[in-house]
Parts: sequence; structure tokens; C-alpha cells
Amino acid sequence: MSKTIFEHSSAGRKGATLPRREIDIPLQSIIPADQLREKQARLPEVSELDVMRHYIALSHKNHFIEKGLYPLGSCTMKYNPKVHEALVRDSGFNNLHPYQPEATIQGSLEILYELQEQLAEISGMSKVTLQPVAGAQGEFTGIKIIAAYHKAKGNHHKTKIIIPDSAHGTNPATCSLVGYEVVELKSNAQGRCDLEHLKSIVDDNTAGFMLTNPNTLGLFETQLEQIAEIIHGVDGLIYMDGANLNALLGIVQPGKIGFDVMHFNLHKTFATPHGGGGPGAGPVGVVEKLVPFLPVPMVAKAGDEYYFDYGHAETSIGKVHTFYGNFAVLLRAYIYIKMLGAKGIRQVAENALINANYLMALVKDHYHIQHLEYCMHEFVADSSWQKKEFGVNTLDIAKRLLDKGFHAPTIYFPLIVPEAMMIEPTETESKQSLDSFAAAMLEIAQEIRENPEMLHEAPLTTPVRRVDDVRAVKVLDPAFNLGD
Repeated sequence: MSKTIFEHSSAGRKGATLPRREIDIPLQSIIPADQLREKQARLPEVSELDVMRHYIALSHKNHFIEKGLYPLGSCTMKYNPKVHEALVRDSGFNNLHPYQPEATIQGSLEILYELQEQLAEISGMSKVTLQPVAGAQGEFTGIKIIAAYHKAKGNHHKTKIIIPDSAHGTNPATCSLVGYEVVELKSNAQGRCDLEHLKSIVDDNTAGFMLTNPNTLGLFETQLEQIAEIIHGVDGLIYMDGANLNALLGIVQPGKIGFDVMHFNLHKTFATPHGGGGPGAGPVGVVEKLVPFLPVPMVAKAGDEYYFDYGHAETSIGKVHTFYGNFAVLLRAYIYIKMLGAKGIRQVAENALINANYLMALVKDHYHIQHLEYCMHEFVADSSWQKKEFGVNTLDIAKRLLDKGFHAPTIYFPLIVPEAMMIEPTETESKQSLDSFAAAMLEIAQEIRENPEMLHEAPLTTPVRRVDDVRAVKVLDPAFNLGD
């Protein structure tokens, strides 16, 4: 086990020595007595080199994208090119202030304007706002726009939004937050929306339909034309959860196939760092009739000048963020799109599709996959065989993957698949990387047959062994006994 920073301590050792004060003033004379320590803080006595080596060693105990594959279905953890980081840290961007006059930030405003236009083209939407700073906030913005549309038309009876049973948990939460009743739509045997059930629950009170496409089973919703006809027939709007567009880039434009509003997760599809839960960016795109309801301001252009446009403030849902988005995240997405170009953007989707289907083919004979058809950027396997025959569940498999040097996939989601493992290799992983992950999955399948009890104890080689996951979430107790 690694030493703590205190175990590296050696009396008298220092990282730096401050110069002596020219005027010797006792601290007690300038610091209030109630703010003075009664005894010295127990801090380690270490050199700068000791500190650097210690924390670098600790960092290698974590799993990160530069260290190995993250097959984290739906959340999309993929490599972020380091050139993005270098450019974002340029002083011309890094020293900006949100309250600067527009005349002094013309270059940055130009980037934001172009990014709006690029995302509109990619999505097939009329306009895009870059203001939301997270996917969930993008969802909230999109549903608020739907609510504003109906309010403007006097559709006060529009009280419910329909959501498939395979949807991400943020979808019903967002609708409830905006004030809508959530009605669940069943999936059919093919893992897609059940049209007959949809027809039975749609009525004049339907404000909209919220759909992830491809859905969380990794399948493309092929009945969009019929869905659009049903929802639009009662003056409802169709929202697309576009958090993960890895399968659609350069191939499908949601705004051209029936969707009225959607959000993007730039911290997923467009290769922005995702560590620590953020920062994020959740731009929202809308069709022409919803443009008046977009948040203000928008970044606009007049001649050669760029500015913040508040021109539709009377119809807008208002601001959703104090400043205009997470600029550094938006900048990284802009660089990503510029570097790849139209051809490269499409290749992202093509590679994501190929990788997912290749990996599914490698593991399908060893794990149950309910929908064994051509998948999109991800697929859902499960441990139903292993649980029934050997008592080994998905959590056991996920923990054992850590021993093999891989981060686990998303587990127990979507909820409609018992013991689910949602696997997304992304477009950034090589064939060699996919082969290694598949080999680990097959090794685990063999271990389950030969020694299932071992799986219950996994992980066996990680710095932290198996913990009580439920207690870890509910009880925060980071206390350490450091002695006197």
C-alpha cells in the first residue's frame, strides 16, 4: 500500500524557505486572538520533489482516458486532443473578462457566432443558443421553450409530455421541473417506441414528446415520420435529447426529420474534457417557429461587427445563465469542428458506428444482447446468463473489469434491461484497444464459469477494494485519524 504524505515527512525538510521579515512583528499583535491556533498545525515536513512524486503516484492509481479505455455508454468518455488545451490556454482567450465591452472581444464573439452557425448546420435547426452550461440545463431550456410556445398560442390545456420508458432519468425530471405531467411510453419488442401505445396516450393535452435518438438501447428510432405525424397532429412539439450525437454527425440532421428542438452536449460529442463532472455546455437548437423563444442574448452579426442581441427579449424565455455559456468549452468544440471539417465530422460518426458493432460482434456469444441487430454508437449487453447459472451479476463483472485495467461500462441502465451493461467504445479507440477490451470481457466470462466466487470479491488488485456503494453515496465521512 502506498505511503501517506505524512509518512514521507522528515523533520526539518522543507519545500521552500521564505525570506526573513525585515521588520519583526509578532503575529499575535496583528491577528485577532480568536483566529490564532492554540497549537501548531500538524503538517508534513516534505520537499517539493516529495510532494510531486507522491501526488503523481496517487494520480496513477486512478483510471483516466489517457491510461485506458472508457466504454462508458451514453456518457461518452473519449480522448480530447491536447491541441485543444493548448489553444484554449492562449492568453488572448484565457485573460478575457465577461464584462468586457463588445468592441474588445470581437474575435471571441466571432467564434461564438460561427459555432452557432456550425451547430445549426450539423443539426438542421434554424438557430442555436450557446448559453446553457450543461446537458440537463439544455434540456430545461428546451422544455421551457416548448412551454413558451404553447403559452404564446394560448394552449393552456397542454399539460403533459410523453417520454419513452428507455429515456435517461433527467428527461422526466426536467419535464416535472418545468411543470409538466410525465406520461411514459412503452417500448415494443424491437426496442423502439410502441406506436400503438403512443396513439392511445396522445390527446389534445399533449404538449410534446421527448425522445433520445439513437435511443439508450443503441438503436435508431426508425418510425420518426409516424411519430411526428401523431405529435404534430395535436399541435405538440418533438424534443430530441441530443446529448450523444456520435452516431449522427454528418449523416442525420434532426431538424430535417421531424424534431422541433434539441440540445447538444459539447462535453461529450465534441470532445471537451469531462473529468470531475464538468464543466459542460448544452447548446439548444430550434426550428424557425421557436426562434422567438430562445434565451437572450444571442450572438449576432451586423456587417463586420459582432454583438449580443437582445432584440427578442419580449418573447424570450429569458436568460438561463449569468454569462454567455462556458466559453472555454465552447471554444474547444469550435476548434474540434474546424480541425475535422465536414468530412472529418462524418468520419467521427462512421468510426463510432463501426467500433460499436465490431465490439458487439466480439462479445455477443458470451453475454446476452437482447437486440442483436445493427447498433449505432453503443449497445446494451447484460449478465442474465451469468446471474441465472452462476449467481454473478453485472456489478461483479464491472468490478472485475477494473482488475483488467479497464473502466466499467455504464451499468444497470437503461432500466428496461435487467442487469444492463451499456457499452460505447467511441470513435477514438483503435482496433487493438477494442480487441483488448473484448479479450478482458471473454476472460471474465470464463472466470465466471470456473470460479464465480472470485467475482463476488472483485476488484482484487485496485488500491481501493470493493466498497458498500450505497453507503458510499449516502454517507460522506472523509475523516482520518492523524493523531495529536
